[in-house]
Amino acid sequence: MSSRDENDDLRRPLRHAGSWYKMGSRQSSMMGSSVQSMREGSISVLFCVLIVALGPIQFGFTSGYSSPTQEQIILDLNLTISEFSVFGSLSNVGAMVGALTSGQLSEYMGRKGSLMMAAIPNIIGWLAISFAKDSSFLFMGRLLEGFGVGIISYVVPVYIAEIAPQNMRGSLGSVNQLSITIGIMLAYLLGLFVNWETLAVLGALPCTILIPGLFFIPESPRWLAKMGMTEEFETSLQVLRGFDMDIVVEANEIKRSVASTSKRVTVRLADLKRKRYWFPLMVGIGLLVLQQLSGINGVLFYSSTIFQNAGISSSNVATFGLGAIQVIATGIATWLVDKSGRRLLLIISSSSMTVSLILVSVAFYLKGVVPEDSHLYSNLGILSVVGLVAMVIGFSLGLGPIPWVIMSEILPINIKGLAGSVATLANWLISFLITMTANLLLTWSSGGTFTVYAAVSAFTVAFAAIWVPETKGRTLEEIQSSFR
Repeated sequence: MSSRDENDDLRRPLRHAGSWYKMGSRQSSMMGSSVQSMREGSISVLFCVLIVALGPIQFGFTSGYSSPTQEQIILDLNLTISEFSVFGSLSNVGAMVGALTSGQLSEYMGRKGSLMMAAIPNIIGWLAISFAKDSSFLFMGRLLEGFGVGIISYVVPVYIAEIAPQNMRGSLGSVNQLSITIGIMLAYLLGLFVNWETLAVLGALPCTILIPGLFFIPESPRWLAKMGMTEEFETSLQVLRGFDMDIVVEANEIKRSVASTSKRVTVRLADLKRKRYWFPLMVGIGLLVLQQLSGINGVLFYSSTIFQNAGISSSNVATFGLGAIQVIATGIATWLVDKSGRRLLLIISSSSMTVSLILVSVAFYLKGVVPEDSHLYSNLGILSVVGLVAMVIGFSLGLGPIPWVIMSEILPINIKGLAGSVATLANWLISFLITMTANLLLTWSSGGTFTVYAAVSAFTVAFAAIWVPETKGRTLEEIQSSFR
């Protein structure tokens, strides 16, 4: 496309929203208020977010599944602790493969198409686990569901960021992490009442509902614009903003952002060395790596074991309580993120995690030298649980939701597919290492394990304060142009 054609395209009025736009205009005129149209747009965006949020619920269910089922699966299938650790970590292996393909898949198939592709192996994986009679089917199912989760973990935050108005993008983006915590809590809760086979069948439900739900929501307007689908782009944006809203300014800003990017250009790894790309990629990868190095997946995957080590008899009930607290804290973060900003919440979150993890590590160190029949020993158990809960609350307030939000905001659209895959792969690689080693580290030294996690959280405070930019209240195009 020539520059003249591009400029003409930017100047021309938006004509292609078609009958949807005209019908919407007549309806809004009858209501007599553009406020009504804004409300319709907000409802439309919220509906889209709720549909794609089924993917992160699936993500969370996968993360939470291993905690309430560990004893049952080990007993029924005669697994060792090491074999179950492999089972727990195989979802991360599958997710790494999914992460590698997620960026390019979403670029060529669209955000909706890639989510549909992710849902299919998830469903098959859960059914394979449900019918497993030995470790082979169990491991295969875990790999398949992990593959789907790897795609979901990248595509959902990107889709939400690309459809949300700038004043709602942080809150709506945080719904991704909120949905993950809901999935974890559901796995913990249902695990109290059903066996591991039935729990696996229930795990397939979110993606089973997601597939038909995708037919009722529009594709990302920014992806459509990048692919040169002008009419579909304008229709999608009009539906998302309300039928009577003037979308000319926003539409032209998006067009300018993608005007120099041809849908046929292949982005190479070498392009990521350019200054305008390496900084946002460094921030995105750094936050997603630090999120996992904090040890959160080790805590969530093996929370029942940790509670048992702390002396809590009803460990599965305590684990569900932990999941419920995580949902509440993440809900608070969803409300705060567009008010306080991303950077401040990250600093508060990682600071509180540092203090909490130090508390947990001290409690476990002291338990190693205090007699088990002493009153202090039981108090130290309570102290470690309090610290663990505080750590999860701190994580949920910032380090849980915000790295995914920032990653989806700061990556330029013409490298988002490749760079997003790299960032997501890094997250899942570290998640695999943490999940694989958590049980072994806890066996070695619970106090030492949480000391390492505390050191990482302390570094995260410095990383957020020095390098993370504030993106609150800015359009995606403004954020990405600031790195040039």
